[in-house]
Amino acid sequence: MSALSLVALVTLVSTVFANQLDAHLPLQQQQGHWAQICSGNPTNKIRGCDRYGCGHFGAGRGSRKHKGVDVVCQDGSVVYAPFTGKIDKQARPYGNGNAIDNGLQLSGSGFCIKMFYIKPVKYSGPVKRGEKIGVLLPMQRVYRGITSHVHIQNCDLTDPTRNL
Repeated sequence: MSALSLVALVTLVSTVFANQLDAHLPLQQQQGHWAQICSGNPTNKIRGCDRYGCGHFGAGRGSRKHKGVDVVCQDGSVVYAPFTGKIDKQARPYGNGNAIDNGLQLSGSGFCIKMFYIKPVKYSGPVKRGEKIGVLLPMQRVYRGITSHVHIQNCDLTDPTRNL
């Protein structure tokens, strides 16, 4: 068996095993309640309002609306996968290369989300619910005085709040 075939087989088995684990989670977790997003915030508290705006879905952003939810997280804190699935790709919120212009798109367990302002540990591959996927980038360098947070938005731009 070639090394490439072995890698493909291991990836497939890992994905199937992860999906079987999800099937044995408590019903609340199967129906969408995500794991803790950030170390130091076990309840996934949503950012309130500060001079840069509010963290809830649909909050005003000038002439547009906030397309996600901001989960409170201190700069440098560990960020976790909210559900079992896979990392699809890198996702950049600004595309300008500033200190917080990084993130991921994840899918699986019936979800597709983007998570911004994190330095990922990897940009592809399977992840398990609660697994470390990165650390929060230094938001204070870009927005001094903001409540530091992980931005989470559904790929279809619907409200992800109920899953937190």
